[in-house]
Amino acid sequence: MSTDHGNVIVRFSGVTYGYDEDHPLMEEVDFSVRENAKITVMGQNGAGKSTICKLITGELKPREGAVHIQKDAKIAIGLQVMARENLLKTIREYFVQAFSEKLYDLDKRIATVLETVNLTAGLEKQIKDFSGGQQARLLLAYALIQNPDILLLDEPTNNLDASGIEHLTSFLIMYPKTVLVISHDADFLNTFTEGVLYLDAKTHKVDQYIGTYYDALEEIAARIERERMQNARALKEIQDRKDKVNFFANKGGKMRKLASKLRDQIEEAEEEVVDIRTDDKTIRDFSMPSPDYAEKIVELSSVNIIRNGDAQRKEVDIVLRKGRRLLITGPNGIGKTTLLKTIAEASDEGVRHGAEIKIGYYRQDFSGLEYDQTAYDSLMSVMEAPNNEVLRATAAEFLLTGKIIKNKIGSLSEGQKGLLCFARFVLQKPHLLILDEPTNHINFRHLPIIAQAVDAFTGALIVVSHAPDFVSQIHFNETLDLNQL
Repeated sequence: MSTDHGNVIVRFSGVTYGYDEDHPLMEEVDFSVRENAKITVMGQNGAGKSTICKLITGELKPREGAVHIQKDAKIAIGLQVMARENLLKTIREYFVQAFSEKLYDLDKRIATVLETVNLTAGLEKQIKDFSGGQQARLLLAYALIQNPDILLLDEPTNNLDASGIEHLTSFLIMYPKTVLVISHDADFLNTFTEGVLYLDAKTHKVDQYIGTYYDALEEIAARIERERMQNARALKEIQDRKDKVNFFANKGGKMRKLASKLRDQIEEAEEEVVDIRTDDKTIRDFSMPSPDYAEKIVELSSVNIIRNGDAQRKEVDIVLRKGRRLLITGPNGIGKTTLLKTIAEASDEGVRHGAEIKIGYYRQDFSGLEYDQTAYDSLMSVMEAPNNEVLRATAAEFLLTGKIIKNKIGSLSEGQKGLLCFARFVLQKPHLLILDEPTNHINFRHLPIIAQAVDAFTGALIVVSHAPDFVSQIHFNETLDLNQL
């Protein structure tokens, strides 16, 4: 990507890949990454960014072409989400999996890497006992402990608080080897990115850009504008020729021959119309209706917080009626996600629900979605009055096309799962909306539209988010800072 770096360490040569022949994610893709480069992988939700990482690790094989990795280069990937089979493992059992041979200094290595990701934990503690933010740090630590030549990070800032992101940014700037990062956090990416791999969801090609993340965004925007202008001119010329064809075709003789010649020119011109990239597409403006409800929707009289590994009960006095908005804040590990779960389920003595309320609950790990269910069935399940036309129109607002919603939820990208959750809220019409890190995995272009819809929601609202830009666009009546209790 840059002459400042050494040899090529990763090269895609004519790579074509898709889960089936009719729906390719990549077609004849060519690009290369040099040693020690810091590269961002960009593209629309579902375009195939995570697939690039899996092709590099060898987890997936191209249908055509080849992925060349420098001989003996060690690869490690920091995944987006902790695998469910790891949740019952201890810290030590989790990190043992990173190595094929037994290491006698493993405990020391674990201690070092946990310090690197700014996490303190005993080696016998189970993964399930860590918060979402702490699990994000463990996923990163799992990749780092392998000291890879190629470090692949898939949405590494998800669930991290500000100090965690700052820590990660400093680490990446100093990391002396090759890094490829998938992320929707623009400011984070811009601090260390030296080049961009841009996967176009429509053309299934990968373009390369040299420079910062914002440099690439500007260049992409300029290219889109050039393509639009080029197409506008071409389409005007095509229409002019079609008008002439219609006029000459009925005149007979030489005029008919001229019309035939113009038809050939039209065909050639139509072939030259450029496919404008669709990655600048955003979801449409939407609203999440909420029924009238005169009573209290939810009451909190006490909450549990976690300090130094111990649960502490704290008294609070919070009443949410229709139109009230609560922001819950606090550092990773204090118990925000657990609190939201107990509020959603009314599974704690300090939580009381109003009668027969409907709750829309965005879980940061999407554990509320049934992965074996199709997206279509998931949407249909929240509708009081099933309506195929309304369902499909709503899904389309979130770029979930008829083809996509036929797929099982487990096969969707993380970003598409997030958009599916918001489509469900539109159809569900909840009294209470609970959002746990709703910006995770979502393309940054969609976030202002989602923030606008959340701010316009007329029911009761509870939000946990480490994205200050997103939070600043929503008006809250009350903030519960768990760190101050």
